[in-house]
Amino acid sequence: MSALQKIAEIEAEMARTQRNKATMGHLGLLKARLAKLRRELIEPKGGGGGAGEGFDVAKTGDARIGFVGFPSVGKSTLLTNLAGVYSEVAAYEFTTLTTVPGVIRYKGAKIQLLDLPGIIEGAKDGKGRGKQVIAVARTCGLIFIVLDVLKPLQHKRLIEHELEGFGIRLNKTPPNIVFRKKEKGGINLQQMVPQSELDADVVKTILAEYKIHNADITLRYDATPEDLIDVVEGNRVYIPCIYVLNKIDQISIEELDIIHKVPHTVPISAHHKWNFDDLLEKMWEYLNLVRIYTKPKGQLPDYRSPVVLRSGNTSIEDFCNKLHRTIIKEFKYAIVWGTSVKYQPQKVGKDHILQDEDVVQIVKKV
Repeated sequence: MSALQKIAEIEAEMARTQRNKATMGHLGLLKARLAKLRRELIEPKGGGGGAGEGFDVAKTGDARIGFVGFPSVGKSTLLTNLAGVYSEVAAYEFTTLTTVPGVIRYKGAKIQLLDLPGIIEGAKDGKGRGKQVIAVARTCGLIFIVLDVLKPLQHKRLIEHELEGFGIRLNKTPPNIVFRKKEKGGINLQQMVPQSELDADVVKTILAEYKIHNADITLRYDATPEDLIDVVEGNRVYIPCIYVLNKIDQISIEELDIIHKVPHTVPISAHHKWNFDDLLEKMWEYLNLVRIYTKPKGQLPDYRSPVVLRSGNTSIEDFCNKLHRTIIKEFKYAIVWGTSVKYQPQKVGKDHILQDEDVVQIVKKV
């Protein structure tokens, strides 16, 4: 029996099984088996796999955004009008057959845009060329799910299901679960808060499916079996996502008002270039980038070309490494102006955390 057939059988059994306290362990086991089969589809046992020729594109710039959506929703028009890159546009489906890259500059940052070929239902199971498309999406710092405003919810659910099946978690944070394997001592479960779905038996059942019989687990919030499986699998990616509702020129103002209230959503018209300012502003917010300006000794700061750091990697050491790997070896201290320091200027060490639009001068050892 193929992996796809096994997946279909397990999904059917899960649909038949009633959810209650008595069936939690069995459902946890089925979910763990399903995750393992999906991993086989993502990473075939023979090694191989990967994004595939013509799909993955060399990373450039400070961040990478992937456009994901069904065929003919306007991804290519959006890329062409945002980045000035020609991506073939036509009224028939599957015009884009490979990844088309483009680059925009925004607030001093260089951002790579990838127009990915349209995915179809069943992409996560290898239908069409969905597996290669979603493999490239996993490498992005932000995903634009481009939807046709006339059928947004139907397409939104299908695409989310495809990406979830490929280990991509949209607009979520990694589960706050501590999981540590050990040599002996059995399963030691600590629950910091009451659990509605995970008890000791369910946890042991899930871990047994992975042949794990000795581990320390700490649940710091009310977790689900899926959360535990994600932590055990360890190959999930957590990516922010903006739902880009295209073709708003085809709906009424009243409908637009309702759509505007949906979380993580920006309505646009790619063809008429409507509401691009809103989209770019939200893109900047979700990328969470930090701009740092350099100040050579005795000169004014260079405000034209900031050093762009990713949020979470904004120490002085990260800043030095982005400039050049050798700088940190000669580093003595840094002088900083901006919101990250109490005094203007202030002398700081390599562990100091910088904030957006700080100005930094590096002082080297003599």
